[in-house]
Amino acid sequence: MLQKMQRLAQAKVLFLWLWMEPIKWRLGYFLLFIFFLGIKDFHIQFQFDTGNKWGISEKSNRVGGSFFQKKQVTSNKLTENLSFDIPSKPSSQQYTYVKRFVEVARTEMEQFGIPASITLAQGLLESQAGKSPLAKEANNHFGIKCFSKKCRKGHCKNFSDDHHKDFFRTYPSAWESFRAHSLFLQKDRYKHLLELEKTDYKNWAVGLKRAGYATDPNYAKKLIRLIENLDLNKYDV
Repeated sequence: MLQKMQRLAQAKVLFLWLWMEPIKWRLGYFLLFIFFLGIKDFHIQFQFDTGNKWGISEKSNRVGGSFFQKKQVTSNKLTENLSFDIPSKPSSQQYTYVKRFVEVARTEMEQFGIPASITLAQGLLESQAGKSPLAKEANNHFGIKCFSKKCRKGHCKNFSDDHHKDFFRTYPSAWESFRAHSLFLQKDRYKHLLELEKTDYKNWAVGLKRAGYATDPNYAKKLIRLIENLDLNKYDV
């Protein structure tokens, strides 16, 4: 009798397991679909020099898959199709921002090798010329996020980023944000850019985008448009 009850219990467990098996597979496929749907505009750069730049790009097809393609980047086509939300006529707000931070950007260039034009253009774009909530409330002019799991009080602050909220670093002053940006670009994923000439702002812009600084597909073109509209490259010499 006891053995019969044990066999019956085992049969019930087996039946429950077999009944749940398709559900587990469907849940797994659903989570996998969500994961791949979230991947977009991911770039892997495996070679970068001062001549022709080759890279591998993985671009999402927005339905869960992606494809790899090999492409060559040359500086003579970087300014094509500049149709996006950077006005061709600079604003007084932008000029004020440049005047305020140009010497800081040049100091960072002399010490860390980052073109002043790139630093200024990124600051203008990321901080909305110093008027974004992140810049005004956290002195963060370059959208630098916080990935630490243990933060002391005042280390970071929660702000909206695209479609969700993220924690961004806070700084006591705007100058410290500029220094943090210079140090941030010394990381392995960006340090190959230091091999470029400081006057080569176009390939700096493309390299930052390709290395994953921003997800905006027009990020490099926006930097180039800002630099050329405001003649920021004159500060690189």
